[in-house]
Amino acid sequence: MLEINETNFEREVLNSEKPVVVDFWAPWCMPCLMLAPTFEKVSQQYNGKAKFAKVNTDNNPNIAMRYGVFSIPTIIIFHKGEAVDTIVGAVPENMLRSRIDQVLSEL
Repeated sequence: MLEINETNFEREVLNSEKPVVVDFWAPWCMPCLMLAPTFEKVSQQYNGKAKFAKVNTDNNPNIAMRYGVFSIPTIIIFHKGEAVDTIVGAVPENMLRSRIDQVLSEL
């Protein structure tokens, strides 16, 4: 899983040719830890169609603030440098896949 930080955010997320699904999380956040296996599983299902990455909000607060992430977990789907969808909370796998499918179908 790609770890995003202040140094590589622009290159890996904003300048990516593929959509990027970014999980904003923190190690102390229980809902984040509950979502992690689902996020990992879904990332494998979309291999080649989208990139998946994680941002530790404790270590990268400026990225979180830039995109208005006040609750975690928050998943933001980026395409061509723009945030095109936001999902807040530990959502079930089918909802996560549905939202990703919707974004991919609109590209």
